Amino acid sequence: MKVLLKNKKEFPIDCVIFAGGKSSRMGEDKALLSFGQKSLAKYQYDRLSQIFEKVYICTKEPKFDFEAPLILDSYEIFAPTPAFLDIFEQIPEFFAISVDAPFVDSSVTQPLLETAAKYPHKDAIVARTDYPHPLIGIYRRSIAPLLAKEIQKGNYKLGAILKKADTLFVDFKEDKRFLNLNTPADLEKAKNLL
Repeated sequence: MKVLLKNKKEFPIDCVIFAGGKSSRMGEDKALLSFGQKSLAKYQYDRLSQIFEKVYICTKEPKFDFEAPLILDSYEIFAPTPAFLDIFEQIPEFFAISVDAPFVDSSVTQPLLETAAKYPHKDAIVARTDYPHPLIGIYRRSIAPLLAKEIQKGNYKLGAILKKADTLFVDFKEDKRFLNLNTPADLEKAKNLL
C-alpha cells in the first residue's frame, strides 16, 4: 500500500525535528554543528521540508540563523519525552526525528508511514534495528496521557514508555541510515559519507 501524495509532498504528515538536547558527548550543540555546508539543523530542515507536509523544530530556545516553525520545549529537563506534550498541543500526529540522524531517508520513512496507515489506532510506530530508535517514528496524541503519567513519576525514558504504550516496531537492517552523531568521531564518519 503506497501512501497517497498530497500537495506534491511525498509524505502527508508533519515532521518534528528534535533539537533541544544537551549534546554532552559531542561537547557542543549538535544542532549548530557544520554539516553539508550549513548547520546540522538547517541541513535536516531543508531536506525534510522537501518530503513532509510541514517541518517544525522542537528546541528549548530560538537559536537558529534561519527561519523555521519552532515548538518550544517548556520543560527544564533535557529529555525529549516531556517535549512531546508541548508538540501534542499543536499537532495530533507527527513524524519524529532527532537532529543528529541525517541519513534517515524515504527507505525508512515510507515503510513507517505505510505501517501507520494500516494501524490507525496504534500510539506509535517506531523504527527498530538491533534496538529501537524512539526518535525515528510516528507518534499520535493517544500516547499523551501515558507520557504525562510517566513524567509525573519521574520516568523520562522514551524507550521504556514505548514498552507500556500501544507501540508497533518496524524492523530495518542496521546501516548508515541510523547513524546518530553523538561524538566528534561520529560527525567525522558522517561527513565522509556525504
